[in-house]
Amino acid sequence: MGNLVSLRLPPATGPHPVGCTDVMVGAGREGSFFRLFYPCSPSPLHKQPGWFPRPEYLAGLIAVRGWNSKLVHYGASVITGNPPIPVIWNGDLIPSKDRKPLVIFSHGLGSFRTTYSSLCAELASHGFLVAAVEHRDGSACATYHFSVSSEDASSTLQESWVPFKKLQPEMKEFYLRNYQVHQRASECVQTVRILQDIDKGKAVNNILEPGFNLEFLKGRIDFDRVAIMGHSFGGATALLSLVKDDIFRCAVVLDAWMFPLEDTCYQHIQKPVLSINTETFQTNQSIKKMMTLNSEGAELTYLTVQGCVHSSQTDIAFLSGYLANKILGSQGTMDPKTCLKISVVSSLHFLNKHLDLPMNWPKLENLSKEIQADVISDFPVVNTSKL
Repeated sequence: MGNLVSLRLPPATGPHPVGCTDVMVGAGREGSFFRLFYPCSPSPLHKQPGWFPRPEYLAGLIAVRGWNSKLVHYGASVITGNPPIPVIWNGDLIPSKDRKPLVIFSHGLGSFRTTYSSLCAELASHGFLVAAVEHRDGSACATYHFSVSSEDASSTLQESWVPFKKLQPEMKEFYLRNYQVHQRASECVQTVRILQDIDKGKAVNNILEPGFNLEFLKGRIDFDRVAIMGHSFGGATALLSLVKDDIFRCAVVLDAWMFPLEDTCYQHIQKPVLSINTETFQTNQSIKKMMTLNSEGAELTYLTVQGCVHSSQTDIAFLSGYLANKILGSQGTMDPKTCLKISVVSSLHFLNKHLDLPMNWPKLENLSKEIQADVISDFPVVNTSKL
């Protein structure tokens, strides 16, 4: 039967090794929590972080799918283990004087900050700083924060977990998701603010890694070149973030879930947008909404990747083995490395153009004819008479 299930992420292909660290600033749910990927110096002896930062995340993923028994949880932990992410934990930022462009990444519904490590690491290997936000609105499969306890003379931090918020029968889904997407976009803006403080040399207390000095980022972030990126619910978050703060110059959205956005926000999204979609996820209604973006004439590029499904744009695509197919169902016909390559090349070319970067990345047209044939560079034909 072969392996029951395994997750093996490919190493990033850019010219730089990739480092990463976790940053949690501020006690309470209102603080900021993200994983930072960045180009780093080579290190022959280094630690690789596990894909599950804590056992609670595996339990959260299982619970999101409705499998709450302890037996399932134990079996899943035994079968999957904790596969490594091929990056350098707490590595040193590459020594140079130039400022690095910044990408804020927003995860999808039921995911968490490591779910897109392969994509984030690819961007970092090409010179970007990538902050993968872990949202605390109840859309992550699990997340946590610390609260200050002052019951005695010495204040201590108490850990509190935020579970996935399931839609209850009496809830109107739009109102829940719209509330969440606004909180998520605010968390993306807050992440930029934290990084601005660090860049200015302000003392920032990282609760998770107090021994790791964030001062290596002082004067190294280019806030004139900031983009926002996200998948599914994170795609909607990225679009709303363009409205929330003008610091974001453009957005890359992967299979954006347009449902949570109110109709009145579309007219305010007037920045360049690259939309990379799989062929099975988008509905006519979603496509119509996307076509109303950028009324001021900013570039709107819509790509459809054939042979991919919604999860193909996550690390989950690299799951293999008998149980992977049973649990996830169809994983698409395209090799996940090819799907990742299309996303990376398309994103790099778009970011290079709209962040005015002095770099020259290959265009999608430079890929093999076989790959080009799987990418449709246009909106599908839909009935727009009711727009």
